[in-house]
Amino acid sequence: MDPKSAMEQLDIGALNSAQQEQLEHFKIKTRISNENYLRSHPEVELLLGEFLREVFLKRPVDIREFAAVYFTNPELPEKIIRKMDERTSK
Repeated sequence: MDPKSAMEQLDIGALNSAQQEQLEHFKIKTRISNENYLRSHPEVELLLGEFLREVFLKRPVDIREFAAVYFTNPELPEKIIRKMDERTSK
């Protein structure tokens, strides 16, 4: 199914105003919670940044296979720790 056509079929008026307001509050709380989590775990940003850097440098044909190999590399935790140490020593 084409995602665009699925989106076009959504009933925009399906939520009443109270439900829309509740949804907006939920979205805001979720975003704040996610931002707080990422601030308290800078290694997540570093991990994803390093992964994207490798993707852009190597431009793999099979991104899923590349990701599987990248994230299961037994040396990855040590690499991230080393990079975190480099960041804090600057």
